[in-house]
Amino acid sequence: MRPERQAPLPKKNDDRPVSVGRHDAAAEVSAAELRAMISAAQGGLLGMQQDDGHWCAELEGDTILESEYALALYFLGLAEPSKIEGLAATVRTTQLEDGGWANFPGGAPEVSVSVKSYLLLKLAGDDPEAPHMVGARQTIRRLGGLEACNSFTKIYLSIFGLYDWRRCPAVPPEMILLPRWFYFNIYAMSSWSRAIVVPLSIIWAKKPRCVLPAAGHLDDIADSEPAPKPRYASRKERYWSLFFRAVNQLQHVGERLGLVPLRARAIRRGERWTLERLVESDGVGAIFPPIINTLIAFRSIGYDMDHAVMQGQIHELEKLEVWDGPCLRVQPCCSPIWDTALAVDALAESGMATDDPSIRAAGQWLLDREVDRPGDAQMICPDIPVGGWFFEYRNVFYPDCDDTGEVLKALSRVRFERAGEQRELEQSIERGLAWLRGMQNSDGGWAAFDRGCDREILTYVPFADHNAMIDPSTSDITARLVEVMMHLEVDPQAPEIQRAVAFLRAEQEADGSWYGRWGCNYIYGTWLALGALSAVGDPDDQDRIELAAAWFRSIQNEDGGWGELPDSYDDERNKGRGPSTAAQTAWALMGLLAAGDHPTAPHMTRAVAFLRDRQRDDGTWYDEHWTGTGFPRVFYLRYHLYATYFPLGALSTLERRLVRMEEEPVARRRGVEQAA
Repeated sequence: MRPERQAPLPKKNDDRPVSVGRHDAAAEVSAAELRAMISAAQGGLLGMQQDDGHWCAELEGDTILESEYALALYFLGLAEPSKIEGLAATVRTTQLEDGGWANFPGGAPEVSVSVKSYLLLKLAGDDPEAPHMVGARQTIRRLGGLEACNSFTKIYLSIFGLYDWRRCPAVPPEMILLPRWFYFNIYAMSSWSRAIVVPLSIIWAKKPRCVLPAAGHLDDIADSEPAPKPRYASRKERYWSLFFRAVNQLQHVGERLGLVPLRARAIRRGERWTLERLVESDGVGAIFPPIINTLIAFRSIGYDMDHAVMQGQIHELEKLEVWDGPCLRVQPCCSPIWDTALAVDALAESGMATDDPSIRAAGQWLLDREVDRPGDAQMICPDIPVGGWFFEYRNVFYPDCDDTGEVLKALSRVRFERAGEQRELEQSIERGLAWLRGMQNSDGGWAAFDRGCDREILTYVPFADHNAMIDPSTSDITARLVEVMMHLEVDPQAPEIQRAVAFLRAEQEADGSWYGRWGCNYIYGTWLALGALSAVGDPDDQDRIELAAAWFRSIQNEDGGWGELPDSYDDERNKGRGPSTAAQTAWALMGLLAAGDHPTAPHMTRAVAFLRDRQRDDGTWYDEHWTGTGFPRVFYLRYHLYATYFPLGALSTLERRLVRMEEEPVARRRGVEQAA
């Protein structure tokens, strides 16, 4: 804790209870307690700031990261026993009681995650007849075994002779030769799919083979129950799925007959494309799957292990390692831009001065990472200006709208001493706004990385079962950017704002909620949408704001908090339901404050008490359950700082509202006296 940087206490009766109409005494939170919570959270967050001004906490994913890392190490000849055992230790700690593994805490067993986790434990030397291994086999067989795994898992297993290449979905490298005007081309895919698929297509074409130790076989799950047959939601889905399956079969026939005249050219183009995107980047897309795919692909086409590219990508993988005692976890990527921007926003909201050294250092760190060269977005849409910010440490080809918006808000909180530095900051904000305007989709919304990436037909391609083939507009990103633009004093009547508001209105669910693509789930989307519509302030939106606020009130848990598990992506009946978390409670609080709920209403004070009772001695909070989303229904995340900077922001917003409410009657009395 660093008391010299805490915001000053409000000048008021600090023993005045914040709550009125409480359900019980436990809900009492005095103004002094509220300020103490905020000050402690400030100290906890500042204590995690790096010397150069940024924040970056662990980003946690499921065990596909550990298992795929282990397989990659075997392929590269780098499978040190200590690392394999560390990865296996992590996998053991996450096994479910029924023997399988889920893709988020509290979830049901998932077959692809379970198969790879089981294989890793076999490679680590676990006795196949041990109870936990028997349970794993039984669960995997029940879920359909290898045939029920997703496409990427089947391809990885084929590398090690554990699945037949001929039964894998085709990922032809010739895709990279298709022109951008052609409906099916790599730039019609989402940026992350493009980053994954280009090196993966080289792997599929070369079909490398690596022999695992004797224990590394999956013969004991061969007698699994039949894999579930695909369920088609519509005739359109059925038609296109059957069409692409037929194309897939033709591609396999062409492979067997050697009818691939452009294969060598395509592989060379894919190699060159990948190398170009390693410049100023921590790997293609700066995320784990493309780094793994690049290493395997380049090794398959003859790169030596001591080649600079191979060594560089191995180093990027090593930077994702997190040792926790005997356990080795692997991050999907790093989140420094995101963490830093949100930390600055929360600290500024809590009362820290805009010229505080910590705020300035963070602001300068963010400014230094503004994108200043064209990326994939400009290749697709040349009218988009250069600019924006990315998510990771280095990823200049792929700035994204969410990070850019949050960085702009954070930078607006910074004040430099020198006029020249402040002018540079303001110019950076203007460039960021111009980039965001250029990224707006024709439907009025914003996506994450791409503009116009909404060709739904691509989601029916056989290898697209990672559920992230396209990057359409989403309510949560659109709402964040609207709120940011209002914070930056963009005219509410500006065309980009009015189009975005129309998009949000159309996306609201019948019960008042909004879907959250990048956070879990309806709680996340509804919080952001309420903030946006309230900031715009159109009276016509008051009824929809109140409907959303009523939905929030209706799903509050008995303990005063809010929670929602990722299973709401699979079954809408679970929306807004789950164990309370600090992050989701903060989202709900901020949404209700934006909607105009009184900060001393019983449901609000119960939420504050929930956060008070779960704040740790160092001022932070910890959420056991995950609240971040990678690919809905496929991959989820735990941002370790979500449970700290969001509660800090929510409590600070609530305190500011209380102070304003206390000051307004005084101001009105003074006005009357002056008039008299």
